[in-house]
Amino acid sequence: MEFRNYLTCLWPGLSELWWRGRLSALPLAIGFGIGMNSLLVLKYLYPTWLDPLLVRSTWWVGVCVWVCWTVKSVRELPALLDPRAVTETPDRFVDAQAAYLRGDWEATEPLLLGILAIEPRDPPALLMLSSVYRHTGRVSSARVLLDEMRRLEIADRWQIEIDAEAARIARQSESGDEDDTEAGEDRQETDSASELRGDGNAADLTAA
Repeated sequence: MEFRNYLTCLWPGLSELWWRGRLSALPLAIGFGIGMNSLLVLKYLYPTWLDPLLVRSTWWVGVCVWVCWTVKSVRELPALLDPRAVTETPDRFVDAQAAYLRGDWEATEPLLLGILAIEPRDPPALLMLSSVYRHTGRVSSARVLLDEMRRLEIADRWQIEIDAEAARIARQSESGDEDDTEAGEDRQETDSASELRGDGNAADLTAA
C-alpha cells in the first residue's frame, strides 16, 4: 500500500469519505475542521477571549483526540481500500468466474452477490453480475447496474469493458423489441386467420 494513501488518515473522517464515499463520516470531518480552526483562532489570534489555561487544556485534549483518531484510521485503512483482502471469508471470485464460463447463471449469481456483500464497489464482480442479468433476460437490471458503476471513481479503469457490456445490453434490448414486434404480428395474422375460418363456417351453416 502506498504511503500517500495514509495521508487521508490525518484528517478524521476523510479516509472514509475519500475511499468509500460514506456520508456518515461527513459530520466528523466537518466537526474536526470547525474545532481545529476555533482552537487556532483562540490560541493565536484572540488569546485574551478565554482563560489561557482553558485554551491550553482544550488544545492538548484536541491533540490527543486527533492522535487517537489518526491511529484508528490508519488501522482501518486496509479494510477501506481492499475489504476482500482482509476479510476472513474465502474469496469466491474464482468460483464465480468458473461458474460463469460454464454458463451456470444460477450458481454464478449468489457467488457474485456474496462477493459484493463484502466489497460493493468491486468492478469485476459488478461487470460479471451485469452480464449474468443480461444472459437471464433481466436487461433493465443489467442497465441499472452499469449506470451505478459509471458513478464509481474506482471503475474508471474499466470504462472500455463497461461500454462493451452496455453495447451488448443495447443489442439484446433491440433484438427483444424486434421479437416482440414479430410475435405481435404473428398473433395478428393468427387472429385474422381464425376470424376468416369462423366466417367461413358461419357461411356454410347458413347455406345449409
